[in-house]
Amino acid sequence: MTITNKMIDKDLRFRAIIDRIISNEKTVEEYVKEQEKRNKLLKKLLYGKNINGLNCSEKWINHGKLRLRIYKPLNAKENAPGILWIHGGGYSMGIPELFSSTYKRLIEWTNCVIIAPDYTLSTEAPYPAALFDCYESLLWMKNNASELGIRDDQIIVGGESAGGGLSAALCIYARDKGEVNIAFQVPLYPMIDDSMITESSRENDAPYWNSNLNRCAWQLYLGELFERDVPKYAAAARETDYRNLPPAITFVGDIEPFRDETIEYVDNLRKAGVKVAFRVVKGCYHGFDIICPKAKVSQDSFSFLKESIKYAIDNFYSKQQ
Repeated sequence: MTITNKMIDKDLRFRAIIDRIISNEKTVEEYVKEQEKRNKLLKKLLYGKNINGLNCSEKWINHGKLRLRIYKPLNAKENAPGILWIHGGGYSMGIPELFSSTYKRLIEWTNCVIIAPDYTLSTEAPYPAALFDCYESLLWMKNNASELGIRDDQIIVGGESAGGGLSAALCIYARDKGEVNIAFQVPLYPMIDDSMITESSRENDAPYWNSNLNRCAWQLYLGELFERDVPKYAAAARETDYRNLPPAITFVGDIEPFRDETIEYVDNLRKAGVKVAFRVVKGCYHGFDIICPKAKVSQDSFSFLKESIKYAIDNFYSKQQ
């Protein structure tokens, strides 16, 4: 899928051209070195940084092996929506602090409490390390709901990109385990299909995330499982039974690699009777809303997300008390 500059929304085009000038094809080894370098810089600049206007803290769980960032409104209310938000970064890059603007928006919209796990990246260990970290975080939220000021029977799960992929996989895993009830899921432009056989994922040369980077990231995340019998908990698109999964909210750009796998995920949920709020955004590459948050397409996507989440809380959360 060849992406020309004319296919890109005009408000996103300049950043796209800059990325194309500085980016190039990478081997897995080069990808790993680049991600490790970025992670080192992120920790130096952002690790432990708080957000003005929010109550920020952190907790170490799982015998001190897993760090959680906790974000609350200054005037938190009891029985607030509890959101486990899983950061993106191709499973290989990032820390929770990188997505402060997302937390601020979610708390402004819903007065929620956000738990953001600093899960194990694939540069440190392959699947299932990240998924198990996220599930430990989910269990901790349930077991400490009273202290957090949230409900223990209706937790919301979401994330962007690889965080969306982990969100979708976590919903499948939690449904199968039967220990935690998830109210609804918000897997934004999720990274869920390692097979890369869809039209949008094959030879996609879009800016910021393309087929080359996608293949490198999946190979690193799956390790010895890459191109073998990959479990559904590693790549949610491998699931065949979508019954009893939580209602979903998501959007995806129409020129990015994850377009078709997101559409298929939504279609499979709907066929199983699961309610979904979904939008395909024209002229948008991967992560457009984070890269160009002031663009009209990003603002429109935020409005869609806000309205959908508030509707979901009213219909799939509050009414289940």
